[in-house]
Amino acid sequence: MRKAAVFVAGAVAAVTALAVPSAGAATHQAGLHFGALQFDGPGADLPRTNAKLNAEYVDLHNNSRSAVRLTGYTVKTASGFLYTFRSFTLGAGRTVRLHNGQGTDTAAHVYRKKNNYWFNNSSGSVNLLAPGGARKDSCSWRANGRGWTSCH
Repeated sequence: MRKAAVFVAGAVAAVTALAVPSAGAATHQAGLHFGALQFDGPGADLPRTNAKLNAEYVDLHNNSRSAVRLTGYTVKTASGFLYTFRSFTLGAGRTVRLHNGQGTDTAAHVYRKKNNYWFNNSSGSVNLLAPGGARKDSCSWRANGRGWTSCH
């Protein structure tokens, strides 16, 4: 009987530890924001291929309870490269990955449809601009040996 009580107490402690975030845990950013950003795709940049271009991407996440109409929103790098969403709605709690190269747009993946790299491998920044030009989010990076960063 004593072993069972110890087991139950240990199980409760383990579940409690999993359910309570640590003091250093980051909270998830609310609303529309950038998520993961792959600024330097795996392998050498040359020769340039569509697969390598598409390995550069940024995730845009809608962490709200309502869909967001992204039509007219722009993703713009510090160096001036940009992508403007045409007719697109991002569902509540959903993420869309914006790739650099060619591809067929879906609900989860959209393509900039360019043949040049748009993220600098060593450092840079990107902004999310609403149709009127107001900045909704930004993300910056420095070379880190991984080629990606988390923006939130």
